[in-house]
Amino acid sequence: MRRREFIARVGGGLVAWPLAARGQPQATPVIGFLNGGSPEGYATLVAAYGRGLHTVGYVEKQNVAVEYRWARGQYDRLPAMAADLVRSHVAVIAATSTPAALAAKSATATIPIVFETASDPVRIGLVASLNRPGGNITGVTQLNVEVAPKRLELLHELVPKANALALLVNPANAVLAETQSKDLLSAAGALGLELHFLNASSERDFDDVFTNVIKLRVGGLVISSDPLFTSWTKHLANLAARHGVPAAFARHEFTAAGGLLSYGTDAADAYRLAGIYTGRILKGEKAADLAIQQSTKVELSINLKTAKAFGITIPTTLLARADEVIE
Repeated sequence: MRRREFIARVGGGLVAWPLAARGQPQATPVIGFLNGGSPEGYATLVAAYGRGLHTVGYVEKQNVAVEYRWARGQYDRLPAMAADLVRSHVAVIAATSTPAALAAKSATATIPIVFETASDPVRIGLVASLNRPGGNITGVTQLNVEVAPKRLELLHELVPKANALALLVNPANAVLAETQSKDLLSAAGALGLELHFLNASSERDFDDVFTNVIKLRVGGLVISSDPLFTSWTKHLANLAARHGVPAAFARHEFTAAGGLLSYGTDAADAYRLAGIYTGRILKGEKAADLAIQQSTKVELSINLKTAKAFGITIPTTLLARADEVIE
């Protein structure tokens, strides 16, 4: 082979190599999606999370993959699930419930975490500051725990003659159960109400809960914010209607399924915002630089048909304040 021909071939190879390398497809980033509930109960919220990702250019199964881990109400499984995602070297962990967020934080100090929580993330120890979360964690709060006392007040407006109400909590979710129990006990005291505490750590406990509500002869039931209850929103609404129990929950789906009252922030909007933050981190931003976002729009929904079935007259002032009245 002539020297000139050899140089030309080698030179051509050197030029072609980086062009070929630039043409290689990039590895698809993987998101670890960790939640304490079940996929069936969170379908609309997962869709909202996907819309958030799409806003910043990511579409599942096209240019991003998502590994889902659902505890289905068994929160003791979350630490192992979080550890599994860490071992899988996911790019970001989306911890979309309070128990999941706490488990993810304990599992890694390096992989970015985007949480979604119903409570104040400073109060429950997720971050030190809303404006400067620091470390590898940021996220979104919908503050449904913080507005829970107002949920009790609204239910009291609908059953003003009742001198006692009940609160349903999940003892397996100790952080939120303690926070909500304390806040609602204080609110009940201010209203001159007795507050009974009922527990459910599995959907198998729900029938006993409503049986106990009847036995206690309380005026109504406030359902606390919890991934288990979110997963079974429609079932809880059906049980409340079947047993004739005036009940209040955070989610609009509760009143749509026959529950009396819902009052809370828009969880779907919070998940959308969490999806946007996840996408921004995938594009290179750091979790420590992203201030905690708050989904602050609060909506009141009343099921007038259920109220009539229970013999409850809705005050016109409350109807006027409602964002939605289901007839």
